[in-house]
Amino acid sequence: MARRSVPLLLGVLALGAGCAIVARETHSPRTVPAHDARTFFETTSYGGASFSPDEKSILLSSDRSGVFNAWIVPAGGGEPVAKTKSTTHAIFAQSFFPADGRILTTSDEGGNELNHLYVIETDGSVKDLTPGEKLKAQFLGWSRDKSRFFVSTNERDARYFDVYSYRTDGYARERIFENADGYMPGSVSHDGRHVALAKVKNNADSDVFLFDTKADGGKPVHVTPHEGDATHGPEGFSPDGKTLYYSTNAHGEFEEVWAYDIASKTHAPYLQADWDVQFVRFSENGRYRVTGVNEDARTKIAITDTRTGRPVGLPALPGGDIAGVTFSPSETKMAFYVNGDTSPSNLHVLDLATGKHTQITNALNPKIAAADLVEGERVRYESFDGLEIPAILYRPWPASPANTVPALVWVHGGPGGQSRHGYGADIQHLVNHGYAVLAVNNRGSSGYGKTFHHRDDRNHGEGDLADCVYGRKYLEGLDWVDGSKIGIIGGSYGGFMVAAALTLEPEAFDAGIDIFGVTNWLRTLTSIPPWWASFRDSLYAEMGDPATDEARLRKISPLFHANRIVRPLLVVQGANDPRVLKVESDELVASAKKNGVPVEYIVFPDEGHGFLKKENRITAATAYVRFLDTHLKKKSAAAAKN
Repeated sequence: MARRSVPLLLGVLALGAGCAIVARETHSPRTVPAHDARTFFETTSYGGASFSPDEKSILLSSDRSGVFNAWIVPAGGGEPVAKTKSTTHAIFAQSFFPADGRILTTSDEGGNELNHLYVIETDGSVKDLTPGEKLKAQFLGWSRDKSRFFVSTNERDARYFDVYSYRTDGYARERIFENADGYMPGSVSHDGRHVALAKVKNNADSDVFLFDTKADGGKPVHVTPHEGDATHGPEGFSPDGKTLYYSTNAHGEFEEVWAYDIASKTHAPYLQADWDVQFVRFSENGRYRVTGVNEDARTKIAITDTRTGRPVGLPALPGGDIAGVTFSPSETKMAFYVNGDTSPSNLHVLDLATGKHTQITNALNPKIAAADLVEGERVRYESFDGLEIPAILYRPWPASPANTVPALVWVHGGPGGQSRHGYGADIQHLVNHGYAVLAVNNRGSSGYGKTFHHRDDRNHGEGDLADCVYGRKYLEGLDWVDGSKIGIIGGSYGGFMVAAALTLEPEAFDAGIDIFGVTNWLRTLTSIPPWWASFRDSLYAEMGDPATDEARLRKISPLFHANRIVRPLLVVQGANDPRVLKVESDELVASAKKNGVPVEYIVFPDEGHGFLKKENRITAATAYVRFLDTHLKKKSAAAAKN
């Protein structure tokens, strides 16, 4: 979930002229080659970066083989070598060991989110460091002397995560924090003394606590006492362990980072911006600081040499956002990714001493020309109550007033997510096949201030749905869009919005694609995975408590109104999804079919909440276009015959 602590229909009036803002005015229509889904998804995904002890190699995760595995690539460039070779479940690289060739990885089973932590020994043997049933584990980092590493697991109590210290030599462990009160562990200081903890009250109010592992019988210390509602979350420790950094929106609309001096117990502002500060990170010994700001759906990175206070000079790079910045142990090399709308994430390495820069990966399938992909445009449009809704608009190259195209309203996940710039094979595939896409950031989305963020609290399926309906109206006002052919698509919370649109506003869209969306909030809110226990109050504050808000939750749950579906519907679901249970989609599909409308249903038996296997993503994307070509693109021609 995002930092947000959790996961009406009103009459609509036509927008007047001048209500929308569109960035691009110089579109030159042209024909581009159409590629199938396989071509798009044979683009390779890369993520993560951990330098080997000798700094000659980098450990990363990639789906080159079709399933995510751990790979090692030379830091100076060259072909990656597979370190794991799973063909059934995704494996993600975590870290090299500090002094040898051992590596840490994590994986679950078929998307059930019960991740274990594994070590791959130098002889290739694999050891599960967190054995057991029904538990979830997470790697939290290394101690400064590299003799230990830290792990959180919920093995003792499925609801809560304890923190353990593991010996690098032999893997003996000890519990350094027992969680009995619903905290969420953040980072551990490099000396292993302090554990940063988050405590969520509701979706608008949270706190930071600090646990001292050396305080015999001690309890977590409340770092952020405050009046009223304000969010606080741990960001991490300074390299010397003397300062804890935390985020907060207590002082304005946007998230800021503050510094807490552990010895003096004093607070001071550390980083502020006119947008949300996303993070603050440091290199191994603190020579370099990396900060990120969420600037209107893009991440603006700043890298500073803390010795001089000057920014680190970067080479000329492809357009896009810098992400995943990692420094080598000696702080002489920096690895990072560059990701843009027309360029998937590629790993780069910069030698900080010489300035030499190397692009390590080339992720885009060479069969696709980057110039034939589409840059998203940041736009704004007015909703039913005059609220300005941010969105990203993708315009197919052939689109023009003389050649209008069908369109889709794309709804992000959440609650509280954000549609952001960056490469998405699914969106680019749709646009390549002639569909305009408007990725809306409806009220309740993150990144636009806390007031906007909370406008949909206990208003889901009402104000936020109206924002999506007005997204359609915005598209209808574009002279290059065919206003009679507009559908809606989304996953998770976005899938709920699709189902809500087709049931609560059944005439608003011409077709819908629901990707593992919630259909029965009463069931979903009472079947929260146990490891989300600390977020339950937060989710209830946002969505409602099934015990006291049954009437409203029933009102907005699409399943109870499925008899109103009159538009074609495609539903896609992972069988192992622990967040949105498969029964949610099963029942919606069964109910919709009774209406006599076209309904298609795809279930992946080896996926959870999100599709990690390349073949499944290809199958899903192919189905999206086939469904839309049948029920949206050909809609007008079919109607003319009747």
